[in-house]
Amino acid sequence: MLGMFGLGTPELIILAVIVLLLFGSRLPSAMKSLGMSVNSFKKGMEETDEDDKKDPDHIDS
Repeated sequence: MLGMFGLGTPELIILAVIVLLLFGSRLPSAMKSLGMSVNSFKKGMEETDEDDKKDPDHIDS
């Protein structure tokens, strides 16, 4: 997949260093926000699945 963008290991390392230098102080809070968003999305998907199991005729095609 990375070959599609022409990125090898050295380029990824350089990119990671640049990202850490630019966003290093904000990275922990950004990762926390991302994790909270993913958890919220998963909970919403689980609730949707539970609702679909309770009332299968409610599913729109």
